[in-house]
Amino acid sequence: MGSKDSLIVTVLAILVFKDYLCESGLAATVTYDHRALVIDGQRRVLLSGSIHYPRSTPEVWPELIRKSKEGGLDVIETYIFWNYHEPVRGEYYFEGRFDLVRFVKVVQEAGLYVHLRIGPYACAEWNYGGFPTWLHFIPGVQFRTSNAIFKEEMKRFLAKIVTIMKEEKLFATQGGPIILAQVENEYGNVEWAYGVGGELYVKWAAETAVSLNTTVPWVMCQQEDAPDPIINTCNGFYCDEFTPNSPSKPKMWTENYSGWFLAFGNPIPFRPVEDLAFSVARFFETGGTFQNYYMYFGGTNFGRTAGGPLIASSYDYDAPIDEYGFIRQPKWGHLRDLHKAIKQCEGYLVNSDPTYERLGVNLEAHIYYKNTQECAAFLANIDKSLDANVTFNGNSYNLPAWSVSILPDCKNVIFNTAKVVSQRSLGDLSYAHPTTMRESLLGPSAWGWYKEKVGIWSDNSFTGSSLLEQINTTKDTSDYLWYTTSINVNEKLTPGQVKEAFLLIESLGHAALVFVNKRPVGFGYGNHEDASFTLSKKVTLNEGNNTLDMLSMIIGLQNYGPWFDIAGAGIFSVILSDLMNNTEDVSSREWTYQIGLEGEYLGLDTISLANSSLWTLGSDIPINQSLIWYKTTFIAPEGTGPLALNLSSMGKGQAWVNGQGIGRYWSAYLAPSAGCTENCDYRGSYDASKCLKNCGQPAQTLYHIPRTWVHSGDNLLVLHEELGGDPSKISVSTRIGQEVCAHVSESDPPPVDAWTPNLEVMSLNPEVRLSCEQGWKITSINFASFGTPEGQCGKFSQGICHGENVLSVVQQACIGQEGCSLPVSAANFGDPCPGVLKSLAIEALCSD
Repeated sequence: MGSKDSLIVTVLAILVFKDYLCESGLAATVTYDHRALVIDGQRRVLLSGSIHYPRSTPEVWPELIRKSKEGGLDVIETYIFWNYHEPVRGEYYFEGRFDLVRFVKVVQEAGLYVHLRIGPYACAEWNYGGFPTWLHFIPGVQFRTSNAIFKEEMKRFLAKIVTIMKEEKLFATQGGPIILAQVENEYGNVEWAYGVGGELYVKWAAETAVSLNTTVPWVMCQQEDAPDPIINTCNGFYCDEFTPNSPSKPKMWTENYSGWFLAFGNPIPFRPVEDLAFSVARFFETGGTFQNYYMYFGGTNFGRTAGGPLIASSYDYDAPIDEYGFIRQPKWGHLRDLHKAIKQCEGYLVNSDPTYERLGVNLEAHIYYKNTQECAAFLANIDKSLDANVTFNGNSYNLPAWSVSILPDCKNVIFNTAKVVSQRSLGDLSYAHPTTMRESLLGPSAWGWYKEKVGIWSDNSFTGSSLLEQINTTKDTSDYLWYTTSINVNEKLTPGQVKEAFLLIESLGHAALVFVNKRPVGFGYGNHEDASFTLSKKVTLNEGNNTLDMLSMIIGLQNYGPWFDIAGAGIFSVILSDLMNNTEDVSSREWTYQIGLEGEYLGLDTISLANSSLWTLGSDIPINQSLIWYKTTFIAPEGTGPLALNLSSMGKGQAWVNGQGIGRYWSAYLAPSAGCTENCDYRGSYDASKCLKNCGQPAQTLYHIPRTWVHSGDNLLVLHEELGGDPSKISVSTRIGQEVCAHVSESDPPPVDAWTPNLEVMSLNPEVRLSCEQGWKITSINFASFGTPEGQCGKFSQGICHGENVLSVVQQACIGQEGCSLPVSAANFGDPCPGVLKSLAIEALCSD
């Protein structure tokens, strides 16, 4: 056996042994030094991805983890969500989507590690940042500071989680997969607001975490003053310039944002994979050895779990695995290739600190040595616009702007962050191509409806002498609070005459419907950046008594910022003025309050009331009416994949399927019409507002229904519509296939996994690789050309140079397969134009 073959066998043996250790439950020590985490005495380069267990369902956890592993991840990171694990003080819940132990064991079964971010503050665009609302109502409590009451509750919950993990033997030293734990979360961003109390709290949190004796390292992210032995880590779009607060700690990145979260009223943010790959490569180039994608799979904010204000139900995050669990290409594939390239360098990265070499203006190299003869290198061009040719180690290399090339032998480039050769996917669940989608319109028949009462609807209402803050009043038991009072017109009016006046309503957020004499007169709302709003409306009043009813709505409790836990919501000022500029402050008069909606109290969203006589039935369904409940049944489209409910015809409200909340919707809130670009330039620093799409459209129209939430036969859909919409236009769809494509040039690098040391990579051919989602096969080739094809995926056309038998060669290699690969070589397709640089472009259809 040659030296090259011996090395390959050794590497494979190490990888198999690593999976065996994790799956078999063998105990492993976890420590760290200045270069890396050390697992059983070996420094490790670790690639991690965030998957939050409640944002999907247990039935799909194994598939998500499998795709993560195939994408090159070693670690799965998740927050812990205190408010759902302890909904009532002292009463715990760890079932269904919140079965934490089951989730950790699924990760272990896949042979991956776990980073458990216990917090217990999560942020995560999750309701109240993950804190239970009952915590807020303990007398004397102050969150996230040196407050004895808060610290006692936090320590109790931390201990609860650690105890459960120990009892299930899930820490690495017990044979489990957990190699890291996190206490607190991004506290360094807000510590300034808490003064000395904040400094003391950080020290206490660190000491408390260590005292729990997890036997694995603890981290604090965004915490420059994290005391030893806690590792301080970086969060952000770029962390190459991050330095830990001690020379004994490794350089770790706990949140590299794969995109950004979505808010109602905003366009959809996305992050080009070239920039994301650049940020990762730069981090490892400059000494990093642990990096986590936030998110690798984002999932869905089911029910009322979304934080606030105005966070959408979709938590897709432009992640490598999309909200529905499908692989997002080319992001997933390009990052997979990057991970393979980094792993090729692992032995060098953990052996030494990087050696810096300047190659020119905005051009640099970092070299890692095993010895004086063996090294790996990263070559970077950090210019935002200019490509460059550089000389390194006696060889010449082309570096596109804003890119990093990886050379695992200091000679051959096996990956460049700006050169995407992985396949791309066309369309998503909103792309209703008949060969890739099954869609059914619910239609106007078989609907029932219930008209919500305006204002006070039961005798459990109560009165107050002023306007009450909403969260302290409802305790987040409902999104809704009715404010009701009367306005008396003493003037003598002639028959048919009305008094005109102006209402000026001010609210802390997040939205409100206003009714005068039970008729809607206005709707006000804020946005994610500023949830407060002012609503000014001209109204007409009758002689005598007039009712003023205001329905204030919360769209997720605040989840971020200093003292976020005391951020208010609801109406705080009501001014009435007439045409003569006479004004009256109505705020301090007597108000009657009603928490929640009658339909909530009755349980109209539940299966048990599906056939109740409360519902009015008929085909003449009322549309475009506020405060109305709808219900119908639907047959789920055939298939095994997730479903998407299209609510583009609706206004604002909440939806349930078979009693399960699929989230808040707000199709009527359109994003600004300007500021978007479908083809965002990846070069230059990224931020959350740089790359946007869907301007002038709702942030979200499709709502995820997990397949396990439906069954054969009739399924119950219930909507509570607040503003007005047309439910007869709602449709439900599922994906039954996908269109994939790839375009690779003869000059592109060959597949990363084809590289081995001592092999001249440049002698290998690049390849077009196509693959379908598991269970689908390539059923047709829609385009294939070797030569000089023009255009881009979805719009390819033949160029002047085109091989004659390309389509048949591709069909023979790919039809009926879950995946196929074809070398981009004249030896494979013939040479239609000698001396011309050629490429291979293919579009294919995968279906079930």
